[in-house]
Amino acid sequence: MLKVGALAAVCLVSFLTGCATAPATTPEDPWEGMNRAVFRFNDRLDYWVAKPVAKGYLAIAPSFVETGVDNFFSNVSEVPNVFNGILQAKWKQAGYDSSRFLLNTFAGLGGLVDVAAEAGLPKSQREDFGQTLRLWGVPQGPYLVLPVLGPSTITALAGLPVDWFVSPTSYLSNEPLRYGLTALDYTNIRAGLLEAEGLVSGDKYLFYREAYLQNRAFLVNDGTVEDTFGGDLEDFDDF
Repeated sequence: MLKVGALAAVCLVSFLTGCATAPATTPEDPWEGMNRAVFRFNDRLDYWVAKPVAKGYLAIAPSFVETGVDNFFSNVSEVPNVFNGILQAKWKQAGYDSSRFLLNTFAGLGGLVDVAAEAGLPKSQREDFGQTLRLWGVPQGPYLVLPVLGPSTITALAGLPVDWFVSPTSYLSNEPLRYGLTALDYTNIRAGLLEAEGLVSGDKYLFYREAYLQNRAFLVNDGTVEDTFGGDLEDFDDF
């Protein structure tokens, strides 16, 4: 997991590099030249490392293991959901997500089994601190592609340390276990995106940028944004 200081350094370097080398092409993406360079780096890293690992994971893991892993990390994400739901004054949703977390943790083998869904409590929309900042009136800020972490915006990036701070896995004292769970989480996310690759067309950079920005708008506005981009992009919720 990146430390807050390293994250701030990445942001600062990206800002300075982008301002120095990339002309403003669109209002939401003024650092497109720098972002495209980072995107190409990430794309190569994905091609040689992340994608083969994700394919290998799907090839060797039985379907019930994949489901259990997905349920586990989905359950862990309920804690930031509850935290941000409270900050956004979404009391009903915060209570709903709390019920899901408690039920799955204590009756679902630590979250491996989504018993809450079976009890009529399906997973609700993801909430993060970047969304909370937007609700509080903080501007979205420019689009930014981060090394390894991928697409973001300045405000979404600013919210990451808070979400990491409230995530239960951040408090594991066993570092190999903590880093191992982080790697498994990213592998699980990447495996879930393999099928969505068929949706990509045209300029890959622009496709991912528009998909990410529309998904962020969808999350911030609780699903009230009209989709003018097309396609079923729900897998991008994991960004």
